[in-house]
Amino acid sequence: MIKTKTIHQINLLKDPVGPTLKTMTVPMIYGLILLMTFNLVDTFFVGLLGTEPLAAISFTFPITFTVISLTIGLGIGTSAVIAKALGKGDKATAKNLATSALYLSAIIVGMLAVVGYLLIDETFLLLGASEALLPLIHQYMDLWFLGCICLIGPMIGNAILRADGDTKTPSIIMGSAGLINAVLDPIFIFGFGPVPAMGIEGAAIATLISWLFGLGYVLYILAIKRDLIHRHLMAIKDFIYSARDILHIGLPAAGANMLTPAASAVLTAIVANYGASAVAAFGVGSRIESIACLVVLALSMTLPPFISQNLGAGNMKRVEDGYKTSIKFVLGFQVLVYVVLVLAAPFIADVFSKEQAVADIIKLFIWILPLGYGFQGVIILTNSSFNALHKPMVALVLSIIRLFICYVPLAYMGSLWFGIEGFFIGALLGNVVMAAISYGLFNKQCEKDRVTAEVIT
Repeated sequence: MIKTKTIHQINLLKDPVGPTLKTMTVPMIYGLILLMTFNLVDTFFVGLLGTEPLAAISFTFPITFTVISLTIGLGIGTSAVIAKALGKGDKATAKNLATSALYLSAIIVGMLAVVGYLLIDETFLLLGASEALLPLIHQYMDLWFLGCICLIGPMIGNAILRADGDTKTPSIIMGSAGLINAVLDPIFIFGFGPVPAMGIEGAAIATLISWLFGLGYVLYILAIKRDLIHRHLMAIKDFIYSARDILHIGLPAAGANMLTPAASAVLTAIVANYGASAVAAFGVGSRIESIACLVVLALSMTLPPFISQNLGAGNMKRVEDGYKTSIKFVLGFQVLVYVVLVLAAPFIADVFSKEQAVADIIKLFIWILPLGYGFQGVIILTNSSFNALHKPMVALVLSIIRLFICYVPLAYMGSLWFGIEGFFIGALLGNVVMAAISYGLFNKQCEKDRVTAEVIT
């Protein structure tokens, strides 16, 4: 009871902007640290199996992230519409929206999983995987696709809780699921007692079990503890009405998020030209990036509910203050992250690779790409802020410009001129250019909203 009371003391409409965002974000950071650290353990244990299994699981990242990004996008739409309804004080509508979001996400992700399962060979050959890697890829992806529908509960459920101003419970759910995955990984991968060694397939089983736990946990919280969703089937007309509002933001947001793994797939195909060692190193670097940018990711989850609730209440000045406070913090914090990564680069490379060629590329990745993580944070927070303002098409267009006009083309040109080193430098420059465009556009939007508010007043 004490914890629940503390959670609901956060007032997104009246409490000071900086302290409010800090109070919401810190629990998310803890949860993400646990979740992403334990996911990194996945890569570590699979890496112990050798370069081929590590390369195989690296090829899966763009595909698994596509499904995850779709769910994240639907979560963005869910959080935005629920938070706006709560900002207006309409709790009944918020409950309908929350329930519909779970139904809708299960239907969409289930359909995508079936298609993905049937096209595994064609998809990964297109990404540049060799025929020799397909059996290893199947060991992981067959189970992953069959079980990924269990992922929607924790991800959409957490979005519902964040829209209500609760970031502590989502962090507990994420951390607990990550811990379960980390404990089960070595057991199923290498075998323990009566459990046989299953290699890369064991990593998929551990992931599926952690998802099942998260699904049960979040449904219990939403339906029993908080009464944030209906415990009965909704009327079809209510579902359609709510789903339409969610999809208005969720589909463009999902599309924008799914562009990231699409771009990652293109980048992976480019890196594949440098051999399995480069692909394995790029996969490790991508996991390191998820850890290095976890504060940005946490803010991208907590800033939108803050913005959407204040949008619903008409507090546009707080919207602008929340955005700029987050941007200033991220730019400064990511400089510190870069220094730490550079100092730790030799150790990181040694831990995640047995081969010198892989270790060298991991270090090269760390020396170059993290320089742009602060600018990448500006891009991510700007996109999430536009979604929170119920302007999803702006966020989608920005994502297209970033990935397919700035990021991927500059990385590709860099690789043509200077090899793998030029590839990393080009990607870095892409983030710098896009950050400037994103920040300038959001400032123009804020100025436009201020003028509109003054006219109405």
